[in-house]
Amino acid sequence: MDFIKNFPFFSIMLSMFCAIVLSVLNRKAAKYMTRIVLGAVVCLSVAVLFFTIQRGESYVYYMGHFPAPWGNEIRFGCLESLFSLFVSLIAFLSVVAGTKAVEDDVEDRKENLFYILVCLMTSSLLAMSYTNDLFTGYVFIEINTIAGCGLIMVRQIGKTTVTAIRYMVISILGSGLFLMGVTLLYTLTGHLLMSNIKESVAELAQSGEYRVQFTIVIGLMLVGLAIKSGLFPFHLWIPDAYGQSNVVSSSLLSSTVSKGYIFLLIKIFVRTIGFDVIKSCGVLYICFTLGVVAMILGSVMALHEKSFRRMIAYSSIAQIGYIYMGIGLGTAAGVAAAVFHIFAHGATKSLLFISSSEFTEGSHTKTIEELKGLGYKYKFSAFCYSVGAFSIVGFPLLAGFVSKLLLGGAAIGHGAMQWIALLALAVSTILNAIYFLRTVIYLFIPDKAEKTDKPDMVPAYSMNCEDYVFGILILVMINLVLGLASGPIINIINNGLDIFS
Repeated sequence: MDFIKNFPFFSIMLSMFCAIVLSVLNRKAAKYMTRIVLGAVVCLSVAVLFFTIQRGESYVYYMGHFPAPWGNEIRFGCLESLFSLFVSLIAFLSVVAGTKAVEDDVEDRKENLFYILVCLMTSSLLAMSYTNDLFTGYVFIEINTIAGCGLIMVRQIGKTTVTAIRYMVISILGSGLFLMGVTLLYTLTGHLLMSNIKESVAELAQSGEYRVQFTIVIGLMLVGLAIKSGLFPFHLWIPDAYGQSNVVSSSLLSSTVSKGYIFLLIKIFVRTIGFDVIKSCGVLYICFTLGVVAMILGSVMALHEKSFRRMIAYSSIAQIGYIYMGIGLGTAAGVAAAVFHIFAHGATKSLLFISSSEFTEGSHTKTIEELKGLGYKYKFSAFCYSVGAFSIVGFPLLAGFVSKLLLGGAAIGHGAMQWIALLALAVSTILNAIYFLRTVIYLFIPDKAEKTDKPDMVPAYSMNCEDYVFGILILVMINLVLGLASGPIINIINNGLDIFS
């Protein structure tokens, strides 16, 4: 059983090694090798998750068998394992279900480049999840940024090139602020290892030294990762990046990449600096305020958007606000609710982008008006999209309902913050219902311009192949599992946060 302790390292290196090998393979071989490797990483993550749940503690893996500071460390408990499983599973399902969209949007000679970027993105997210070293986290943030930029640009149209440049510039700003925070923290503590930093910070906090400096450090890291995750008002790159990219790229960027930065922020708050120190600095009020504003304004912007895919992109701004609001509550229940919403929103957003790709003709955008009657042509895709839409709104039995319930419960007993959080949840949910259910209704309104009842009508575009059906059905099942069997998952999250602290 102790051999399983090597699996997190294997997962990271397997993804990185796959990216190197893919550079010399043709498109077909690259596609199947990517599936095999991502499937293997899913299996390794499942094994690590069960191992950590059974043992009930976290483990440290020494890279090269040299302890820090001479070597690097991987640290994994049940929460890191659960997040790594989430990342690898969403990546695997997105690649499988979106195969036709990739073939349509990406030139044949560049398809292996697309899969290289997917593997690099997966390895960087796994490393950000498992690393016990802040500077290593920064290195993989940059790798993730490059991979994300490539995933946007790989659909070779003029708009995606401009969007990728904007994404790169804004992301570099976020990375720079984060690096400044890491540098200042190293200056104050003399450590880059997360566990050692926490000990030094606790001692300095007790003595009352460097209070202002720690506030600056935390603020720099928070703003840096908020920019990279797309929190309002740092969201300007999101609508175009999600709305114009290939649907698989949009799925990965919205479901895993932005969530990876938030997960790293939670690791820094809880495990690296300590939540008591974070509370004393007052930055959680910023998290809470920006989260609440994002919940409302993100929904308002989505409500006024006429482009279907950009509407889904704007809804991500609101959903990221939910996560930051939960963190900003400053309690274990709030952070646990935020982590659960990471999983719920990630699975749902991937389902929305991939399932809608059939009736938006792959990655080609449509206005919401143009959806009219398409639910009759693409019944399976429209049904699966409707499940995702109902989840975002917060219908019972689905993942979104549980995460909103957890966030509302975590807000109870916090004075004025309680009423602000509950009001924001209510208003955002109503707005979610208006703009998402509107699209569902449009899908099933008969279009008078077409004879939708004609039995021999063949759709002009179809993704209805075995890979697509398999991937979408698994995403629907994940949503139902998160909604119907949330108890064990919430227990894993709470135990993981206890181990963190």
